[in-house]
Amino acid sequence: MLEQIPDITTPAGWLPLAFMAVMGLAILAYVILDGFDLGVGLLLEAGTDDEKDTMIASIGPFWDANETWLVLGIGILLVAFPAAHGIVLGELYLPVALMLIGLSLRGVAFDFRVKAADKYKAAWNHTFFAGSLLASLSQGYMLGRYVTGFADNAWSFLFAALIALCLAAGYMVLGSTWLIIKTEKVLQRRAIEWAKRSIFLLAIGIAAVSLATPLVSERIFEKWFGLQNLIVLWPIPVMTATLFVIVYRSLVRLPTRLDQGNNYGEWVPFGSTVAIFLLAFHGLAYSLFPYVVIDQLTVWDAAAAPASLMVIFIGAIIVLPVVVGYSIYAYRVFRGKATELTYY
Repeated sequence: MLEQIPDITTPAGWLPLAFMAVMGLAILAYVILDGFDLGVGLLLEAGTDDEKDTMIASIGPFWDANETWLVLGIGILLVAFPAAHGIVLGELYLPVALMLIGLSLRGVAFDFRVKAADKYKAAWNHTFFAGSLLASLSQGYMLGRYVTGFADNAWSFLFAALIALCLAAGYMVLGSTWLIIKTEKVLQRRAIEWAKRSIFLLAIGIAAVSLATPLVSERIFEKWFGLQNLIVLWPIPVMTATLFVIVYRSLVRLPTRLDQGNNYGEWVPFGSTVAIFLLAFHGLAYSLFPYVVIDQLTVWDAAAAPASLMVIFIGAIIVLPVVVGYSIYAYRVFRGKATELTYY
């Protein structure tokens, strides 16, 4: 692999790495931030009419801004890695189209469920759920196809279908643990039960991806199971398994603590779930590097011309802090329990 790495002191060497890091940050931020509001959308059908209003209110100030990270990630893939963009979007054209349809349905339903006549509110709630389901399944399917290197066989497609279900379950864990933080009383207790039901499928999905990537590529297998690497990397799966135990035990114990008036543990399930996603992303990124498309295109092979990347880089160092700063500000302003969603 060393011969594939150019001199990283030159723009042709470090600019592709910088954009790969930013793209990775954008994708990770999207999965976690939009993941919890997609999860709330997936859980919407399980709530009563009053609970649905509270559930929507819990994501109201954030959901639209969270999708900014998706635009940023796809935009970087397009302008910084055009060769990879052609391969990835060529293979995933249909699920990408379905994802965009799902996200569009969510956006329309979010506004219309409040502004439309009461008799249509249930229909828009169903639409919001359907859009969330379509977007979540599409993203999981894309992940499954990507980690198998777009292999054209039945097992690859079945694996992608499994990951579609598992990622949707992962979003439901994020969404339900978010509701634990943002809601109270009956809805908060129901969110605890929703999280307990979903977490096992998330664990299956992470295990499946972890096992599949070494089987797809000998290079990835050596990176993980070579003796020296195995000694260094074993804490990652151990920490991931430990976090799953922490999440489940906290969900089991949380109702008793809440009955005692102790809200201190509300953040534990959500924070631990986010940590699981961080570790899973770290492991996948380690497996893939330095390839943008598994064993086909390295980050340098797929990159645009250094002169073009430099212009884009100047814009990125201006825009990225603004996006990060706004996100932090929004979450700080709207912290605390969710209240009824209103429009003026």
